[in-house]
Amino acid sequence: MTDTVNLGLPCIEGSQAQKHVTHNDALRVLDTLVQLAVLDRDLTAPPASPAEGERWIVKTGATGVWAGHADAIAAWQDGGWQFSAPKLGWVAFVADEGTLLVWNGSAWGDFFATVTSLQGLVRLGIGTTADASNPLSAKLNNALFAAKTVAEGGDGNLRYKLSKEAAAKTLSFLFQDNWSGRAEIGLTGDDDFHIKVSPDGSAWHDGIVVDRNTGAVTFPNTSIASGGGREQLNANRTYYVRTDGSDSNNGLSNTSGGAFLTIQKAVDTVAALDLSIYDVTIQVGNGTYSGSVAIATPFLGGNVTLKGDTTTPSNVVIATTNVNAITVGNKAAVCVQGFKLQTTTGGHALIADNGAIVKVNGKMEYGACVGFHLYANGAGSRIVVSTGYTISGNASAHWGATDGGNLLVFPNGLTITLSGTPAFSSGFAYASRVAGMTVWGHTFSGAATGSRYMVDGNSVVFVNGGGATYLPGSGAGIAASGGQYY
Repeated sequence: MTDTVNLGLPCIEGSQAQKHVTHNDALRVLDTLVQLAVLDRDLTAPPASPAEGERWIVKTGATGVWAGHADAIAAWQDGGWQFSAPKLGWVAFVADEGTLLVWNGSAWGDFFATVTSLQGLVRLGIGTTADASNPLSAKLNNALFAAKTVAEGGDGNLRYKLSKEAAAKTLSFLFQDNWSGRAEIGLTGDDDFHIKVSPDGSAWHDGIVVDRNTGAVTFPNTSIASGGGREQLNANRTYYVRTDGSDSNNGLSNTSGGAFLTIQKAVDTVAALDLSIYDVTIQVGNGTYSGSVAIATPFLGGNVTLKGDTTTPSNVVIATTNVNAITVGNKAAVCVQGFKLQTTTGGHALIADNGAIVKVNGKMEYGACVGFHLYANGAGSRIVVSTGYTISGNASAHWGATDGGNLLVFPNGLTITLSGTPAFSSGFAYASRVAGMTVWGHTFSGAATGSRYMVDGNSVVFVNGGGATYLPGSGAGIAASGGQYY
């Protein structure tokens, strides 16, 4: 009798008697093998009480009536065992293991280990359900990726390749706590490499940024006081200060949501940077700022400019009470321009102290001040004024230099405008204890009251022969104790 090639179904022969027997045998084989599901594959002896239609894969070493049928499909049909030898590609579901097996021509193997290609899957969930937002999802406790070795036909390396559409997009690994982000690493919004953290999954703070062009590592939110590293600039930078800003902002945009509220916050932020060869401008918006500004340590590299409104300095006012408006000390250096400075109760307008250097290289206005308007104090301290400006308020002295400090108004030919006849109780120029001033060749527009100069303690005010009435004032100057005015 002829059987079919793949399932071994018996065929009805021409002029065969009892055709129904052959037909029914073929149906039994079909019933056994179509939608094949077996109960077990680990038995070596036939079960004692099989139910009609139940099927097993016979294990190697089977005994009894199963002997000699290793790997075959054993089906209990019509009170007897029917055996079907597997053929290449047969698939069987094993009920007690919940797995699929496939016959590879010599053994039953795991279906997914045998199938080598699954293409075009829309979703895949491992231990969980994938969805449209997360088409590849896995819920597990461990995951392993290993390089294919040279012996296995690989090269022994393992490299993950991740790509995003454009620089402004994000490519990252996001670490969450109960589905709320806490850390993220990758190319987040640009092509620099970021390591950032978040307290709540909403506000994010860059901890480390690696510049894509230079490989330079910066620490945008690290405090030098806490022992961290400095962010190193790779371009000039501007920080913004506004009366509607906030010191919790980063200062990098000229908006209420981006600018700092206080000038001191901007100064402290810049002090924590490595400027390298680049310059920083602290751009202060219009308004009145009551907080004093103190630069207590030198900036690292570059030049720093405090800038207000260089066209109309009175638009940007630093007005303090019983404290200096701007103090630069301890060998720090800074450029200042575009401010109106004034103090009440006590304090100087602008002081360079203990070896500091201040360059006033933009238009300024000096309002009412209890101390000196411009004051260089201490050996090595220097104030260099290189732009004409306005004096609109009284002060103890306009120019002051003591204890080896030096004040220079240069280049020659500047116009210094006095508005409202300000009064100077200690003299327009005050120099004491081996201090020096070079202030010749300028034009003073307007008048002042008080002595024109007070020079003592071997100090010098050099006016290059400008004469006793060269400086503004209503009273004669005084030179004593080795002081020289010439």
